[in-house]
Formats: sequence, structure tokens, C-alpha cells
Amino acid sequence: MIRKLAFGLVACTLVVGCKGKQSVSNQNLESASAVSPSAAIESTPLNFDPTGSDSGTVTGLKTVHFGYDKSTLDESAKREIAANAEWMKKNPDAKVQIEGHCDARGTIEYNVALGERRANTVKAYMISSGVSAERLSTISYGKEKPLMTGDSEEAYSKNRRANFVPAQ
Repeated sequence: MIRKLAFGLVACTLVVGCKGKQSVSNQNLESASAVSPSAAIESTPLNFDPTGSDSGTVTGLKTVHFGYDKSTLDESAKREIAANAEWMKKNPDAKVQIEGHCDARGTIEYNVALGERRANTVKAYMISSGVSAERLSTISYGKEKPLMTGDSEEAYSKNRRANFVPAQ
């Protein structure tokens, strides 16, 4: 008899305890929904295309390509960047983000670092060509946004690049 009474008391305590926690949770939800609109979470979906890059969205800016495992600029890359710097000078309100990309070889960590070096090298050359640093930002995607898939030299060479996209 005492066992049944103790079991009943424990069951009632658990039910009452759970009911109390539920009302506190409901109160928290109600107060959270009363947050001002300026503090609300942004609900706009991100625009990310995993199959390719945003390159080419700025008419007049050309993609810069790199050699295997390189972040240095050859003469062809310097010419492309010089043309891009001239375009930036003719469009003084434009701000761009320079994306650094790599081919599929190497680890994720290594390629993110290499993509960052590539983007920063292009940015430094643009600045030395007279473009204000405040108009340029960089990001590295490593090997995550290839233009061309596959394990051929053609695919690798197209993916080793720095792109210019509009900055927001």
C-alpha cells in the first residue's frame, strides 16, 4: 500500500514538474516572438551555386588564371589585372570581391589557403595599379566551386583562377 502511494506521489511530482517547465517554455516563446523587427533573423536564402562560380557577373572584368600550385602572377595575368584596374578606374563607384579558386588536387585546407594567397596577390597588384583597397575584398573558395569538373589538365587549368564579382 505504501509502495502504491509512493509511486503515485512520484508520478504526480513528475507530471507537475513537466507542466511547470512547459509553461516556462511557452512564456519564453511568447517573449521571443515579441522581438522588434530590426532584431529579427534574416530570412533571405543565400545565393550559392555549388556547380560553378559567380564569375562573369561584372561585364568588363576578366578572370585571372594561375599555374599549378602557384599564387604568383605571370605576364599574362599581369596584363589581365592591369586591364581590370583600368576598368575599375573608369567605374569609380564599383566595388568588387576577388574570389580565389583552386583545382581539385590537394586537401581542402591547403586549397583554401592557396585560394586566399591567389586572391590577395591579385588584390595587391590591383592596389599597386592605382585601385583603392577599400573597393576590393577577397574570399577563398579553394576547390569548392569548380567551373569544370573532371580530372584532366584542361579542367584543372580552368579552375585555378581569381574571379571578380560585385561586392555588396
